[in-house]
Amino acid sequence: MLLPTEASAAEAQQAIVEDFAFFGDWSERYQYLIDLGKRLPDFPEAWKTESNRLMGCQSKVWIVPHRQDDKLFFSAASDSSIVSGLVYLALRVYSGRTAEQIRATRADFVQAIGLSKHLSPTRSNGFSALLTFIQKTAESL
Repeated sequence: MLLPTEASAAEAQQAIVEDFAFFGDWSERYQYLIDLGKRLPDFPEAWKTESNRLMGCQSKVWIVPHRQDDKLFFSAASDSSIVSGLVYLALRVYSGRTAEQIRATRADFVQAIGLSKHLSPTRSNGFSALLTFIQKTAESL
């Protein structure tokens, strides 16, 4: 499970925007996404089941929510390098937050770094499905 590196979701989003500002073009940003995906914690093979699979993605994405005290954590993996990077970004913002914090946080970093303009429709749909899953998990608590 990915532990938060910033104190709040807003700080995580700001850090993502600042990180992406270092790169001049989208080929560099895609490479950075691939590198981020490699930072995802190990995801047990036993969790790669259909019940943990996120539907709506062209690539395979598995996600497992965990509740610890009043916070929600998410473990996730993908069979795609770029999608793994997108998963990392979402978990950096949302994993390790309370349900209230998750529900109150819109994924503003997506627009701020230009991600919405540079993802293929299938990746964009899959990323939206991931964000929706995280929000619905928080809403169910």
